[in-house]
Parts: sequence; C-alpha cells; structure tokens
Amino acid sequence: MFRRLLATGSVAALVAAGAVLGSASALAAPGNPGAKTTEVRVMSFNIHHGADGEDDLNLERTARVIEQSGAEIIGLQEVDNHWSSRSDFVDQAAWLADRLDMHFAYGANLDEAPLDGAADNRQYGNAVLSEYPIISSENHLLESIDYPVMPTEQRGLLEAVVNVRGNHISFYSTHLDHQRAEQRELQAREIAGITQESRRPAVVVGDLNAEPDEASLQPLFSVLTDTFAALGQDQDYTFAPDLEGAPGSGSVENPSLRIDYILASRGIAVKSAAVIKTSASDHLPIVADLSIRKSPNGLLK
Repeated sequence: MFRRLLATGSVAALVAAGAVLGSASALAAPGNPGAKTTEVRVMSFNIHHGADGEDDLNLERTARVIEQSGAEIIGLQEVDNHWSSRSDFVDQAAWLADRLDMHFAYGANLDEAPLDGAADNRQYGNAVLSEYPIISSENHLLESIDYPVMPTEQRGLLEAVVNVRGNHISFYSTHLDHQRAEQRELQAREIAGITQESRRPAVVVGDLNAEPDEASLQPLFSVLTDTFAALGQDQDYTFAPDLEGAPGSGSVENPSLRIDYILASRGIAVKSAAVIKTSASDHLPIVADLSIRKSPNGLLK
C-alpha cells in the first residue's frame, strides 16, 4: 500500500510502451548493488495531467508507461490534485502511487480555493513516486518575476529525501518557466543553490523548457551533470514545437527538442539513459540508470 507524504512549504493509445530511442535499444533492469555503490533507475515524466497531445485523459495509460519502464524513483511534472474536470478532479499523485504500490510526495505550486460545494483545494504541481521510503519532503517555491504582461506561473522544486537500500539521496522534480529565458535563469540559479546546500547525492529531474545550449541552464550544468550529454546523446529528443515554433502542441512522434532532463551531482555515475517512446503525454519520458556512491546516511564527504 502506498504511503502519502505531502511536501511542506509554500490521448491516443499507448505506442510501444517500454521501447527506447537513442543509443540504447533497451535497458536491462538495474543489477544488484555493488559493495560501494547503490544502483537505481530514475525517470522524469511530464505527464500533461494524464492526457496525451490531443488532451485525451487516461491516467491508467500513464501508470503503464511508468510500470513498464522499470523506473524505481520517478519525478513527475504537470500533476493535478482536484484541479478541474480536465482530470476528473482526481488526486493524481495519490492515484498513481496506489496503482503502482509506491510511496509519493506532492508539491503544489498552484493552490487555489475549492470550487463551490467542494472540500479540497485545487492544486497543480510536481510529484515524486518511489519504490523506496521517502524520509522527508519539501516544496521550494521558486521566485517569480512580477511581469505586468503575460505573468509568470508559479514554479517549484519538489525535494524528496529517499532511502535507497540504506543510501539517502535527495531527489528533486521541477518544471521551469516556459515563456522567458530570464525567468528560467533565475530559477536555475535557485535550484543550483538549493542542491548545493545538501551534502547528500542529488538527482534533479524535470521539464526545463529549454535546450541544453541555452544560457539560462548553464548555472545548473555548472554544478550538476546532464546525463544525456555525458553519454553523447544530445539528440535524444523529448518534445516537438507547435506550428509557431514555441513549446506547445507538437507531435511526440517526431520530437525535435531536448527539454526534459536528468541531472546528477558528484558521487553519481551515469551508466545508461534512454527516451521512452509513447504517446501517453505531449512529452516523452526519460530514464537513466545511475550508480550512486555509498556513504553514511547518504552524506558525501
């Protein structure tokens, strides 16, 4: 049975689920942990509130993609919690955790009053699912510039401390601003600072809404390793632009942008990474097999 852990602070049919793109044609399940490392498979998945690019809602389809990936810790973005009729007012993180028999944490970046006659706040944000116990969690609301035109949506960084077979790691799920590089750079600097405050090994996953060469992301890359770049897989695309060339309703059948990431701190070796081919969302999920150096309570020296 899943265990709920709320963070504190502030569709077309499934296509070849489990198939991968890029340099690897398949990912074997993580091996037994070595004497000095912990092996774990992680995922980043912008689930588009459980709907595909045509806005066809099917959360079971989302669950099957996660299940068949073999991922043990998953960072989700665009997760609804009693948000609206678009997701049937479901607490999606809790539903997925129950369906997959996982622990979870949820971080609401938008937190609105209930609709008339309803009891639950309407929330939208990020989530972490984990096969391993989540010791604690915190949702870091990231600073938003007060733009008078096209205001910025509140963004956040959900942090979950996960006990992976005795090795404690800080696992983060985030979703950066989609409108302005200036705002993304501010958020990237905040995230870099937050991850550096912890002595635990850190994994940051999410939809960063920018390609790897954008200047706004460089503060993150200065302290964390871009796993796909480290493996020479810069063309493992996860998203397609809309007709105007901006992030939007492009087809995942022909992705042309790499804007979803798995980033790792020192003490973590990247063994393999891949993009999962599916039409369950308007983004393609990504997975990576990591080897995390063991240390007492997960703290790096």
